[in-house]
Amino acid sequence: MSTIIICVILAVICVIGLKSYKKRLTSGCCGASSQKTVKKQRVKDRDPSHYPYRKILKIDGMMCSNCVNHVENSLNSLEGVWAQVDLMEEKADVYMKAPVETEKLKQAVADAGYRVYKVIEADEGKERL
Repeated sequence: MSTIIICVILAVICVIGLKSYKKRLTSGCCGASSQKTVKKQRVKDRDPSHYPYRKILKIDGMMCSNCVNHVENSLNSLEGVWAQVDLMEEKADVYMKAPVETEKLKQAVADAGYRVYKVIEADEGKERL
């Protein structure tokens, strides 16, 4: 009897896993097909010389252009910040008009649903994990 219950539980888990996998194949990693494409929030001032501070954030979990737009929008919503995200290198170049705390940048990325695993202080050449 216990063998039957275990087999039923395993079958249910397999069905749920297959449905989730099928959904991901058809809709992308963050639901791109089932939702409208995330519109990129543009920063008005895109002159790098106006941003004396720079950090590079290494980000885990991005899989598609919608993921990139989520992260960029979250960072660009911060005052005096302009971010450019590179999906292939899994990084965000963050330009700042004034110093912004690393924790604040990490929180903005976390609010978008992703995780910063490394921060490189581009101006000082230092790395922090």
